[in-house]
Amino acid sequence: VQLQASGGGLVQPGGSLRLSCEASGSIFKINTMNWYRQAPGKQRELVAQITYGGSTNYAGSVKGRFTISRDNAKNTVYLQMNSLKPEDTAVYYCNADIVRHGFYLAHDYWGQGTQVTVSS
Repeated sequence: VQLQASGGGLVQPGGSLRLSCEASGSIFKINTMNWYRQAPGKQRELVAQITYGGSTNYAGSVKGRFTISRDNAKNTVYLQMNSLKPEDTAVYYCNADIVRHGFYLAHDYWGQGTQVTVSS
């Protein structure tokens, strides 16, 4: 199983970006899907999460600006980021709790990270 993140880049303050993360491999079911971020010198933090049924949760610092969504048929999670601020600059990682075909328990998988830089 692999997670492939994309969509990062350089954007001006107030701008928008949309991150995508597609899971591939022998997947039976994906439970919760998450976006984390890690800024230089800081710990990795949970930005947003979405359950298989679509329930969402956000960090207080992004609530009202970011929207997480998923397409279960495509095994893909998205993060729409609006009104971006310089403090949103970080490497963004996708993470998912995945049950593989032939297995009973779910395991945690991480994508490779995509850089988001908010600067004028």
